[in-house]
Amino acid sequence: IGGDKDLPYLHLPKEMNPFLGYRAIRLCLDEQDVFRTQLRALLRASVYGNLKIMFPMIATLDEFRQAKAILLEEKAKLVEAGTTVSDSIEVGMMVEIPASAVLADQFAKEVDFFSIGTNDLIQYTMAADRMNEQVAYLYQPYNPSILRLVKMVIDAAHKEGKWAGMCGEMAGDSLAIPLLLGLGLDEFSMSATSILPARTQLSKLSKAEMETLAEKALMMSTAEEVVELVKSI
Repeated sequence: IGGDKDLPYLHLPKEMNPFLGYRAIRLCLDEQDVFRTQLRALLRASVYGNLKIMFPMIATLDEFRQAKAILLEEKAKLVEAGTTVSDSIEVGMMVEIPASAVLADQFAKEVDFFSIGTNDLIQYTMAADRMNEQVAYLYQPYNPSILRLVKMVIDAAHKEGKWAGMCGEMAGDSLAIPLLLGLGLDEFSMSATSILPARTQLSKLSKAEMETLAEKALMMSTAEEVVELVKSI
């Protein structure tokens, strides 16, 4: 909620830079009636499947801790009221702000998983609105700075025995898949139409070879160099 996702009944303020403003977890922690209602619904549904909850647009450890504390409060209330709630819910966070990627080693000690949101991570890292045609050339998924942040998050997760996934257009991009495999990504989230082509592509790739490819990409200077490298395999 927020940014390009407006809800009339919340009466969100008009902002000069909504993507840098009052949205996602910031709004949730402020509008706790809405947030707690959503969490209770998730908790009630947890007995019907393998539920994972991730908090969006986390910038600081304090935000994650506040959100998780509210989740645990609502869980305790439901259990006390006699509602059955799963005890195996994984609680993670989206990594879509450079600050949380840089501090991933600290977050990894407290989360169950990371989901790297590349659409926002790229535009925040490159300071370029992906919807603005005048600066669209700066929206570079293959820029080495982006790849290094992704690698940083994955390595931090693995060091603590956690897993790292990715959501966003990059995860389903056939050009990115070899790199992401080499970087150690555990889970690829994509549109349904991309799943079969991606699985077919992954089945033909050697993880060891892709790790070597990723190491080379991380040492490059430009997105163009990385693209040429991947196209050469």
